[in-house]
Amino acid sequence: MRIEERPWDDAVVQRLAGDQQTEIRARYGGKLEPGSPPSSADVAVVLLASDDDGTPVGCGALRPLGDGAAEVKRMYVVPTARGRGVGRAVLTGLEDAARAHGWATLRLETGPRQPEAVALYSGAGYRPIGAFGVYVDDPDAEHSLFFERTLP
Repeated sequence: MRIEERPWDDAVVQRLAGDQQTEIRARYGGKLEPGSPPSSADVAVVLLASDDDGTPVGCGALRPLGDGAAEVKRMYVVPTARGRGVGRAVLTGLEDAARAHGWATLRLETGPRQPEAVALYSGAGYRPIGAFGVYVDDPDAEHSLFFERTLP
């Protein structure tokens, strides 16, 4: 597997991010995600994971939050690649990129109908926290789960 940095508006990244949103809407009865969607104007790091043959298998991004923190966005692994460590590899790559940018804390929003995500983040040392940033006053975040990790 290869992990490489790509721009947010890269066609492959946008396809995977779109697939992620389609899956999220299906899991949550058509609801859109809480908070503000990421964009090329506010995403600083995007990683794309590909198989050795170049087939895209996953992605993830970081959006700076200020005060030495960033938010993990659009973590996604294509269904056929799940269970192979792709998500963990992308998350590790994002953590390395965060350190390189001087961000010591990563935060994220996920939900109770994403047990795979909760298991990934919990297993990687992320701990539950309260809502942060734009999620604090967002009524759509009422049932969201929030996590944080201070990077070593």
